[in-house]
Order: sequence, then C-alpha cells, then structure tokens
Amino acid sequence: MENIASISIDHTRQLRGIYVARKEEIEGGGTITTFEICMKLPNREPAVSQSALHTIEHLATTFLRNHPQWGGKIVYWGPMGCCTGNYLLLQGDHSACDIVPLMQELFTFIANYDGDIPGVNATECGNYMLNNLPMAKWEARKFLVEVLNDLKPENLNYPQ
Repeated sequence: MENIASISIDHTRQLRGIYVARKEEIEGGGTITTFEICMKLPNREPAVSQSALHTIEHLATTFLRNHPQWGGKIVYWGPMGCCTGNYLLLQGDHSACDIVPLMQELFTFIANYDGDIPGVNATECGNYMLNNLPMAKWEARKFLVEVLNDLKPENLNYPQ
C-alpha cells in the first residue's frame, strides 16, 4: 500500500501551518481539497489536549458551516488522530493561500469566543463532558498570533 502525502512527509521538519494534504477528483466532476491545519510542531511540542481539540471542533464546524462565503463548500472539519491539528475538506481545487483569510477569521473567532459551546450537551454530542473552552481559546490564539498572522512559504508547503 502506498503512503499518502501527509504521512510521507518528514514530520521532524514540518512546521505549524496550512498544508494541502490531498486533492481528489470526485465522481461526476469536481475536486475535494484536503487541508492539514497543523497547530503544533509534530513530535517537538505537546499535542493539543483532546478536550481543547474537541471544543475547537465544535466551534470551527459551526463557524465554517455558517460562513457566508465558504459555508456551502465545507465538507468536513475534524481533529487529526495525532492531536497536532485538524483536517479541513473543501469542495473545489484550492491552495493553502486561498484559505489563509478564512483560517485567520476562524481562529480569531475561537480565540475570542464567549458563551455556550454549540452542541455540547448529552443529546447532541457523544462525549459532551470532554470540552475545555479556556484551553481551546488559548490554543487558537497561540496558533493565530504565532503562525497565521506571520505565515511564510514554509508554513504553507510540506518540507521536501
């Protein structure tokens, strides 16, 4: 079995950023672009806690699906198993640069969010007690300030 691009890259050299992990042609025409939103330096800093990542998932999914420009193109937002960030799947053929403003807007929203976390109750969530809004806000602000607001080419392209 052949490795996929996001596994084949050298994680010891990967930086935090936005990466195109895959582009897939779909039946009937069109493309789905999979992005890796890497919030942590793989294997070099602690992963995002499950509770913060879960909260980020709830806030991001709600924000993205309601976004006036991008909402209709959102296929999926969810955490990576390694807990270093999230995957975003979008309809269309996109580059990492295309979604920088969207990610800045999203992580600003999360960093400043106050209120109830959408869908966090026993009826709407399979593990509603596994949430941490203060830590999600801290992680979002850190990623926004240290990475998204100062992106360089190496934050947008996998290491060679």
